[in-house]
Amino acid sequence: MKLIVAIIQPHKVEEVKAELTKHEIYRLTVSDVQGYGQQKGKTEVFRGHEYQVNLLRKVRLEIAVNDEFAKATVDAILKGAKTGEGKIGDGKIFILPLEDAIRIRTGEKGSSAI
Repeated sequence: MKLIVAIIQPHKVEEVKAELTKHEIYRLTVSDVQGYGQQKGKTEVFRGHEYQVNLLRKVRLEIAVNDEFAKATVDAILKGAKTGEGKIGDGKIFILPLEDAIRIRTGEKGSSAI
């Protein structure tokens, strides 16, 4: 089992969900997050004053999958999240080993709980 964590642009969430659905991957957790990376923030103007925004809004996806779905999941995220602009900021994907999973409702464990 794998836990796939992806940090992506907020406006790409629906495209990523659509790509995941094409691969029959329906379960994911979505969180709004902020981060600081190579983009290093941006400058905004509010009431005539310019200020630097260092933390940019991103979306964090967490998807627990059985091993045979890991590649399809990563491919779907790559396809849906890429902006095609060639600029930094599209995000990152992390693939972690998942030791165990337990479905609270039934008590199922392991890959059957996913």
